Order: sequence, then structure tokens, then C-alpha cells
Amino acid sequence: MLKQHLQFKLSQKLSPQQIQLMKLIQLPTQAFEQRLKQELEENPALEGGKEEIESDYDSDLDNSGEDFNDSESIGNDDINVDEYLSDDEIPDYRTQANNYSSDDEEKTMPYAAGTSFTQHLISQLNTYRLNDEEREIAEFLVGSIDESGYIRRDLSDIMDDLAFTQNVYTTEENIKKVLKIVHQLDPAGVGARNLQECLSIQLHRKEKTPDTELAIDIIDNSFDQFTKKHYKKLLQKFDVSEIQLKDAISEIEHLNPKPGGSYSGNNRIVEHVVPDFAIRIVDGELELTLNGRNAPELHVSREYNNMLKGYKDSKDKSQSQKDAVVFIKQKLDAAKWFIEAIKQRQQTLFITMSAIMHYQSEYFLTGDERNLRPMILKDIADEINMDVSTVSRVANSKYVDTPYGTKLIKEFFSESMKNDQGEDVSTREIKKILETVIEEENKKKPLTDETLAKILKDKGYPIARRTVAKYREQLDIPVARLRKKI
Repeated sequence: MLKQHLQFKLSQKLSPQQIQLMKLIQLPTQAFEQRLKQELEENPALEGGKEEIESDYDSDLDNSGEDFNDSESIGNDDINVDEYLSDDEIPDYRTQANNYSSDDEEKTMPYAAGTSFTQHLISQLNTYRLNDEEREIAEFLVGSIDESGYIRRDLSDIMDDLAFTQNVYTTEENIKKVLKIVHQLDPAGVGARNLQECLSIQLHRKEKTPDTELAIDIIDNSFDQFTKKHYKKLLQKFDVSEIQLKDAISEIEHLNPKPGGSYSGNNRIVEHVVPDFAIRIVDGELELTLNGRNAPELHVSREYNNMLKGYKDSKDKSQSQKDAVVFIKQKLDAAKWFIEAIKQRQQTLFITMSAIMHYQSEYFLTGDERNLRPMILKDIADEINMDVSTVSRVANSKYVDTPYGTKLIKEFFSESMKNDQGEDVSTREIKKILETVIEEENKKKPLTDETLAKILKDKGYPIARRTVAKYREQLDIPVARLRKKI
């Protein structure tokens, strides 16, 4: 028996234009400039810079009396040329922000970024004599290195991937052989499969001294006891004095557990992260500006407008002319949409950052992190009547230049908890105090999480031991046992 029934379903789908707008909002300044450059190259109807002559087209041209009986002729109902020649539709677009002038200072703050790390490693491979298969394996291994500098995949999986994706059929032994070459690349320790191997590679590169020899012995043969800081067992096993052990451990502590993250300074290609906003204190008041590089001057090509005008004035409209005008129409549509999207991007960025600035005004006026108010994405979204995802796109990838340095905007967001007086305080404030207490502790007798919880409670922050442990882990601070020093 067949049954028929109606089902109503409410769904919301974003249009392609809305998706593109969201992507534009997410882009930081430099990536936005690249996207702008790409659009200018791909769309000839879009031009940058000021237009020298204002549009002066007559949008009310008389279309009466035009009669196109030819089978190849095109009527105005097919293509509304007036829509594109109207002064209202195609003005000299200027998307420049009102709070930015051309002579404003454009500051850049260098931040180390890992985008060129893989290229840096591959360029080093050119100094080694490798056959074609070895080079493909080496480049694949380098491509498998993560941001910390490790290869965290089994060699058997890499062997399978080489066969399936690169058409390179080899053995694990050959991969191990090439991996030893990768281990010779800089920075030292890169390409290691675990922390023990990473530290061992670095120690073997060092000049051989009694301290480094003992350090190598400890890492290669007693790594578990070292990580658990069982110093008494190490003293007995290697029959050395406390001073000798301390010097060897000092050698190990000066190694880099994340060689990928250390590729900075003179050893790294520095990528400049350009602040998207700037906050200044003027006469005791906060002043927000949007980086002018986010406010380009764009207009629709005058040449394309002339093409449309020529089509409108033409009495004999052929199929080939129609094809050309359809192409022009598509490009004009794209150019007009892109200009409008940039305007919306500027407005969204400025409104969102302005709300964040006023919400955290006490911090921006003082620079004291303890003055940061608890703030989540929803707080700002409700303030500006926008979606949480939009605020997230602005916060996750944008930087703001403040009197206290250039900050990633998402760092201003934190959850809240109540202190012993019932006041809402930022978890960031508590983490700062926790970090300070641990920095000042006696490293021979580090404070346990339970002791830290008691100290914080005495300071007016009643939080549980497990919460202290969570905050400590978020700060990348190890447990008390691992903070212990001889």
C-alpha cells in the first residue's frame, strides 16, 4: 500500500557569493592583497587605482523606434544595457576606508612563519648526490615532516604511499637509508620519528666532550629513566658524580625538542605578518584604524563601459556582438560584486574589531593582561548582531597593532569563572597568575597541582586541582616531577 504525505523542511543554504564573502573576511591583509591581485589579473573589467575621468554616460538613451527583425539580431530584452551604463550602477568605485589616508604609516611586524620550511629542506637536498629514486623518496620524506620537525608516520605507510601516489616501488630498508640523509639536514634533529631520536641526532652532531658523550649514553640507553627524572638511578647506572650528571643534563636541556619550530631568525625565511588594524591612545581615548592595504581603490573598466555603449548605439546587432556583450556582462557582474564584497569585508572587519576594542577597553588603555575581561565569540556576535562564525573568521587570522605590541585578535578571547567575591574574572588572568607562581617556585621542589590550587585559592581564585592541571597543560607547562632540577 502506497502512502503519500507532505514533509516541510526548513533549510538555509549559502549562495556562492556569500561563501566567497566569508572567505574574503577570513583573509589577513597579505593574503587579501594576493586575492585582490588575482582578481585584477583574471577580470579585465575590474581595475585598480583612481579613475581619471568620471563616468558621464547618458542612462536615459531613447530605445524607441529600434526594430530588429533579423534572425541574428538581439533585442534589448535579452540584455539590459542600461543597467550597466547607469551612473548609479557604475560609478567610480572607491572602497577606501574613511579612517585611512594615503599618507598613513603602514607598519609591518615580522613574525616567523613555517610556510617556507619544506622548501628550505628540499633546497638542501640539492647538495647531496642522489639518484632519481632516492631523490623522490627524500622529497616525499621531507614532505611528510610536520611543523614540529618530526616524521610521525610508520615507514611501512610511507612505502605504500610512495607506491600508490608516486609510482615508486621501494623497500623499508631503502627508505631508512634515505632517512639518514634527511637527518643530516638543518636544523639538527629534523626528520626524527620521536623525541629520543631527535635529541640523539642533535647530540651526535655536537663536538665530542665528556658531557656530550654521557648525554648520548643517557638518551640512547636510559631515555625512560631520564624523562621520569630518576636521577638517583642514572647516578648509579653510569657511576658518575652529581656534577657530571648535571652537566650532561644541561647539554640535553639546551637541545631543541621541536626543530621545525626553531627555524627562525637568520636561519629562516621570515614572512611578514601585517597588522590588519591599529589601536592608538589619543587624548586618553582609544582610536581604531583599519590598515589601508585592506582598502584598495577599485573601479569598473571604462573601456568595458565603452564597449557596451557601442553595442547600445549599434543599429545592427549580430550574434557575434551578442556573444561579446554576454561576456562583458559576466565580467561586469563579477567586478561589481567583488567591489561590493570588499566594501562589506571592510565594514565587517571594522565593526567587529571596534566592538572587541570597546569590550576590552580597560586592557587596551593599560596593557595589563589582568584587565582582560572574560569574552567569548558570542559576546561580540550579540553586540554587533552578526553570526558567531563571522566573528570567528575575523578573530582567528587577524592581527592588531597596539601600544603594547602586535597581537593576534583571538588572544583577547577567554572564558570566565568567579573569584571568591563572586566576580567574573577571565581564565586568562588566572593562567597568568599560575604561570608567575610556577616561574618563581623552587625548582628542586616544584609545586604539585594540588599545592598550586591551594595557592590560587589563597589569592582569591577557588579552582579545583583538575582545573589547575588543565590550565597548566594549556600553558605547555609540564607536571611538577618533570620541572624538577638537580
